[in-house]
Amino acid sequence: MITTQAAVIRENGGQFAIEDVNLDDPGFGEVLVRNIATGVCHSDMFVQAGMVDMPRVLGHEGAGVIEAVGPGVTTLTPGDKVIMGFNSCGMCGPCLSGRPFACESFLLLNMFGRRLDGSTNITAADGSAVSGNYFGQSSFARHSVANVRNVVKLPDNTPDKLHRILGPFGCGLSTGAGTVINALQVRPATSIVVFGGGGVGLAGAMAALASGATTVIVVDINDDRLKLAQTLGATHTFNGADADLKEKIIAATGGGAHYAMDTTGNMKVVRMSNDILRIGGTTALVGLSVPGTPVELDHMGMLDGRNIIGVVEGAAVPQVFIPQLIALYHAGKFPFDKMVKEYPFEDINKAFHDSEVGTTIKGVVVF
Repeated sequence: MITTQAAVIRENGGQFAIEDVNLDDPGFGEVLVRNIATGVCHSDMFVQAGMVDMPRVLGHEGAGVIEAVGPGVTTLTPGDKVIMGFNSCGMCGPCLSGRPFACESFLLLNMFGRRLDGSTNITAADGSAVSGNYFGQSSFARHSVANVRNVVKLPDNTPDKLHRILGPFGCGLSTGAGTVINALQVRPATSIVVFGGGGVGLAGAMAALASGATTVIVVDINDDRLKLAQTLGATHTFNGADADLKEKIIAATGGGAHYAMDTTGNMKVVRMSNDILRIGGTTALVGLSVPGTPVELDHMGMLDGRNIIGVVEGAAVPQVFIPQLIALYHAGKFPFDKMVKEYPFEDINKAFHDSEVGTTIKGVVVF
């Protein structure tokens, strides 16, 4: 067991407090990571707002260095530079079929922050339980215990400055890019509309451009985000409050988009994302909403061949897909660094505030 510092949240909608906590030594198939930085993701804000049933340590876009390995670990060694993504069991049908994003224990291992046996690995200084293992890492802390299945090893020569901002590849950026590349399988000379110009949406737009899409539209109600989308290569941007939004999109895509992606979780936007498709087009739903939220779709519009799919974690295998995204970055086709802003660990609450109000696209907390 080691003592480290973590940002602990103790009530729904509450602020993070940096506290000394005790972290278990890595068990079988686990590693101890000294975190250097962690991205701020919308999923963290979603949990912060309404899923705090006990003291929790969030954070699931960690970047760091292996300090120790547990029994059974043969592919990672102390000193390895890594980033951390989502966890999976490795034993269920989807995992064994190469689809860890569809793991039957996904909620337990990620959103609920537990090991398969239901245990957690963090206690407060007074010995009381703290929920750790969030996405197999709880990386809003100076150290994390992670599973080998959610750790991606980086090349040894990865510059520290780059390593520090690669954490968001573990969730937000791979979710956006993977939705386009893996789930929608966007083809060259096609059109796509991305609803929501945050980190996930802009990652999707960049991936669409890298895939050869020739009409890439970003929709948001924040004009600064739309300007950034243009800088990143979007061919069109529209303000979501425009009364003629549907007509403008259909005109810009020559009769309707081949693909759409909703990152907002807003049901009116979900409906719009399906309405602007051409016959045979597909909408991918990525944004979170409150469980049980109903959505209305045009039944006749669906009958004529429009499709809608849900996507988790970009339908990606982290150890395969994240190196591909890094290669796209080095090739100049995925300039994610243009939307990153770094914050010292002590300013984690400011990082959350700025991300929530939209003044920061992709915040990264640095230790």
